[in-house]
Amino acid sequence: MIAHSIEIERPPEEVFAYLGQFDRHGDWQSEIVSAKVETEGPVRVGTRVKEIRKIGRREQETSFEVTEHEPPHKSSFRGVAGPVRPLGTVTVEPIGDGSKSKVSVEFDLVGHGIGKLFAPIARKQARKTIADNQARLK
Repeated sequence: MIAHSIEIERPPEEVFAYLGQFDRHGDWQSEIVSAKVETEGPVRVGTRVKEIRKIGRREQETSFEVTEHEPPHKSSFRGVAGPVRPLGTVTVEPIGDGSKSKVSVEFDLVGHGIGKLFAPIARKQARKTIADNQARLK
């Protein structure tokens, strides 16, 4: 399991809304080359996103879907395509008077097929990049 938390000087509603802009995830996640929402309408349970991620030296297409969506505090996701698939949760909690937020990310990367060989490498890379990625949210 990979986990990290960070404090952001914005209210939970703003942070959660930004996190739900999946096409902007490449702005703060260094391994994302591109991301595209495949379902129409607002983010909800069942929303699917296709990403191109750099894993090691290779680019890999992956897809995930939202499995739980409780604005502005919690969203869970699971990979539905690709050899290495995420399974995790993001929580956004108010701090103090609510003008700041604590963002916590907890996930694992599960290998499927040939991905079982690459999952340990992807986990190692994720552990190295998660703090820097979250710092870009500030």
